[in-house]
Amino acid sequence: MKRKLLAAASVLFIAVTFSACEENCKICRQNTYVDGTLDVAGEDQEYCGASLVAIEAMADVKIGNTVTKWECD
Repeated sequence: MKRKLLAAASVLFIAVTFSACEENCKICRQNTYVDGTLDVAGEDQEYCGASLVAIEAMADVKIGNTVTKWECD
């Protein structure tokens, strides 16, 4: 009986640990627009925690009629 309770507690602990990491993650890409039209689409990557906060805090880079910015879903 103790072995079953220990196994159940272990599975529950692992499930909680995995779901805790996924809550603060987003898929982000760096896109470049020329005159408001998407010109270059960056590759999707998953960012979590401090990396995600840093990317979301970055300002758009504007050079003439070209804008490069991070977009996260």
